[in-house]
Amino acid sequence: MSKQVHPTARAYGIAWRDNEVLMVRAARKNGTTSLWWLPGGGIEFGETPQETVEREFLEETGITIANPQLLDVVSDRYKRPNGDLVHNIRIIYTVDYVSGDVTSELNGTTDLARWMSLEDLASVEVAAYALNAIERVVQTK
Repeated sequence: MSKQVHPTARAYGIAWRDNEVLMVRAARKNGTTSLWWLPGGGIEFGETPQETVEREFLEETGITIANPQLLDVVSDRYKRPNGDLVHNIRIIYTVDYVSGDVTSELNGTTDLARWMSLEDLASVEVAAYALNAIERVVQTK
């Protein structure tokens, strides 16, 4: 029997530098070893979505960002391999790269962070919400 999971609010950011977007890859423990998505994650109690995206960028990529600007709010549902139903509410921002060298998260939900060109993105599996948000930003550039 599947277990329903309550909706979760999550915040993500799109950072561009030299025509590349910063992406993170799902950690092997998540069962989606080749899936790439935007840096970000769950909003902690008492935290604003903007604070979340700043914290998550630092945790997952080692990068300091600033100036989160709301791009979109999307909602998606899916079933995990174990049967759990998940409902995510994703708050997506564009953000400014401030400083730092990319470092990958250790023992977290992601295992690799890197700057990727649009050509790079075409050769890997990218989460639908992330690809849609990136395409929306590209159309405005």
